[in-house]
Amino acid sequence: MQSVNDYYSAIQLRSDRWSALRAATAALARDPSGRKADALRKEIERLFDALALVETYWAFPGVQAFDHLRRQFEHGNLDDLAFGTHRAARALATGAYRRRHIPLDRDSADAEDHEDEAMLSPEARALARHYFEVMIVDDLNEHQERWLRNNVQRMRRPEDPFVYETVVVPSLEDALIGILFNHNVQAVVVRPGLTLKSKTDLPILKRYLNRAGGAEGIESLKAEDYGPELCRLIAKVRPELDAYLVTERSVEEIAGLDLGICRRVFYNQEDFLELHLNILRGVQSRYKTPFFTALVEYSKQPTGVFHAMPISRGKSISRSHWIQDMGAFYGPNIFLAETSATSGGLDSLLEPHGPIKKAQELAARAFGAKQTFFATNGTSTCNKIVVQALMRPGDIVLIDRDCHKSHHYGMVLAGAQVVYLDSYPLNDYSMYGAVPLKEVKHQLLKLKAAGKLDQVRMLLLTNCTFDGIVYNVERVMEECLAIKPDLIFLWDEAWFAFARFGPTYRQRTAMNAANNLREKLRSPEQAKAWEKQQEKLKDADEATLLKTRLVAPPEARVRVYATQSTHKTLTSLRQGSMIHVNDQDFKGEVEQSFREAYMTHTSTSPNYQIIASLDVGRRQVELEGFEFVQRQVEAAMSMRKAIATHPLLQKYFKVLAAGDMIPAEYRESGVESYYDPHQGWTDIWECWERDEFVLDATRVTLAVGGTGWDGDTFKTKILMDKYGIQINKTSRNTVLFMTNIGTTRSSVAYLIEVLVEIANELDERLDDASKMERLAFEHRVKALMVDLPPLPDFSRFHDAFRSDQSTTEGDIRTAFFLSYDENNCDYLALDGSIRQAMKSGREVVSASFIIPYPPGFPILVPGQVVSEEILAFMRALDVNEIHGYRPDLGLRVFTEEALDNLVKNKLPKAAE
Repeated sequence: MQSVNDYYSAIQLRSDRWSALRAATAALARDPSGRKADALRKEIERLFDALALVETYWAFPGVQAFDHLRRQFEHGNLDDLAFGTHRAARALATGAYRRRHIPLDRDSADAEDHEDEAMLSPEARALARHYFEVMIVDDLNEHQERWLRNNVQRMRRPEDPFVYETVVVPSLEDALIGILFNHNVQAVVVRPGLTLKSKTDLPILKRYLNRAGGAEGIESLKAEDYGPELCRLIAKVRPELDAYLVTERSVEEIAGLDLGICRRVFYNQEDFLELHLNILRGVQSRYKTPFFTALVEYSKQPTGVFHAMPISRGKSISRSHWIQDMGAFYGPNIFLAETSATSGGLDSLLEPHGPIKKAQELAARAFGAKQTFFATNGTSTCNKIVVQALMRPGDIVLIDRDCHKSHHYGMVLAGAQVVYLDSYPLNDYSMYGAVPLKEVKHQLLKLKAAGKLDQVRMLLLTNCTFDGIVYNVERVMEECLAIKPDLIFLWDEAWFAFARFGPTYRQRTAMNAANNLREKLRSPEQAKAWEKQQEKLKDADEATLLKTRLVAPPEARVRVYATQSTHKTLTSLRQGSMIHVNDQDFKGEVEQSFREAYMTHTSTSPNYQIIASLDVGRRQVELEGFEFVQRQVEAAMSMRKAIATHPLLQKYFKVLAAGDMIPAEYRESGVESYYDPHQGWTDIWECWERDEFVLDATRVTLAVGGTGWDGDTFKTKILMDKYGIQINKTSRNTVLFMTNIGTTRSSVAYLIEVLVEIANELDERLDDASKMERLAFEHRVKALMVDLPPLPDFSRFHDAFRSDQSTTEGDIRTAFFLSYDENNCDYLALDGSIRQAMKSGREVVSASFIIPYPPGFPILVPGQVVSEEILAFMRALDVNEIHGYRPDLGLRVFTEEALDNLVKNKLPKAAE
């Protein structure tokens, strides 16, 4: 049996323990007096002991049923034991317990096996009542607990839209462990008899308590404060849940307290029907999908279509003799719901007043935003909307140079003055990390010294990066606000929408950090800390300010935007994205310009199926996002562990850990890897709370240079062509495997099998290789793992596109449109005329965006001077796709005459 330390989560531990118990009890029942009988009995006893610690947090099979199985083992009823454990393990694996009562007794009339969940049709599953669990927190004896369960169970009615079971835990700590362990819990009832400490002592469960922040400071609480404090802590770790507080305190005492997510307070009463109705109402408020429901109803209505779209109602397909296959493939509903109408119960995305408006409001609640806007043409468009709404021509924006190309094009559209920020390089793996906070502060302080701080409008960063580097969002925003209190932040969270629904991840999301900052800036402690720091830093130089963790002034404005590709990490049709807003000045300053930008970039014929999928995707994450994200992280952690500990895979592959992708200076915790073969799993909460950068473990970067194949070849020729494994991010010597909420343990197992097969084939090939073949292999590996060109930083904008020399911002819009006139441009060959031009002293200036895939961001932008480092990097690139570059002609650059004319035209303005 594996050690507890081998498991990242208690859910995996529980699942594997039940599977092992089923196998062991079946084997013992088949041969109770065989050679292995004694060993099996010891194994079963160990498994029961291990499961006893975690079963108290689940309603199925329930503590009573579990104890009954254990008594059968102790009394030697081996056939009954094997039958019961088989049914329990199978029901847990298939989820059958969510749909029907699962008796574990062979004598029960309902004991025959039913159809597995996986065998049910989608229609049958959709019609079944949804199941969840309610956690009741109260320290009760066995008789009291039975009385409480029976009273709650008596409230059930056939017309109830959902069905739930109860799980009872005694203490505040048990409740926190339970809601982080049991993903079925949708509501928590906190009663006055709860205690403080858990009696469970299992390291993996204590790890869950740490994810709740360790519940620090609760020891000093009075007993009557346990309930309100638990409601506050639940709001911190699982804000999507509903909490109900039963209290013996007076109305006056409870009214002024912060009760977190508490939906209702019941005063010293046992009105179980009222509690039951409130629990169902709370879950129903998250379950409803205003637009999806409206679209379903619309599809059922008989209509006559006399507007655009022949495909509406499927008429152009059903009447066709040649495209019936399309109708057969997609089914009728997608066409019945296709329309360009905004009436009949539907709504307009551009002017929402009905179900789309309600759906966006529910999404804002789910993601912790003040406003949320849907987009049906991807996050690229979301980025342009936000940039255009907030930036005015001449405004200065600080932007991550490695961000998605949509931001760079957004700068062109907005006419912004761009200050590019350099990320720290990872030369060994031909990729960039993220922008250090010191670099951001340095540029802000430089602009302040030049008297340009009033022109600075926005900081734009990618969180998390494609490779999984995550910022300390709250710290970045607070320290920047200490320098410029009205700075606006745009966080590109295209790959991070799922993070809201994992307690560890949530703390580094833009909306969560914005809400924390708003609360923090209102506190008296913040005002005192700011005043104290101001006295200390009076007349401080830049070096001191860069080393100091700055405190934002109380009057700072929290102005935060996040764009998310819902379709990339949550359930949505392709191009379904969201813009989340948490801007204190949105209504007074931005709303009108945002509306105009939204109108500019949003189609007047948006795809209703995409909007419906965003609505349903929101429902999913509010009700089971916690479970799915937890399983996603587990799958990624299992993959990391399996590759890192396999002796054959270690010869050719390496999973990059936090220590490989984040330099030590940005890891205050000192944690280098989330898994150590000798010590087991690291509790990552401390890293995520303290470090400047952390690694999103759901992105597994695998160094493949040891195979002799570069990343692009390994992706295309090996993984995709040979094994059907799809990925979309590589570097010169790495490939990136991204888990998502749909990733299964079977998918992970298949990947490991494939990598082992590849490694075995390499072993065999090298065993049979000649000396020269071996030498050639070693040369390829050396070229991929050792002889790597250093990654170039952003050089600078040419003087023709700069207002002065004191700071680095450049006018990317002028450069972009200058290149529209072919007379202003020329082509220089990468291996010939460019080098000659640079040797002669000419400043070669790019006229285009040059974007190689990978890495997928511009290494040159319009108006940027080509440096020797960039030239060397371009020569070393061995990718097939470089946007903006013409191999037949060379690099598109500005002519010297065009640049001279631009400088001359600027001189009179400069003189004025």
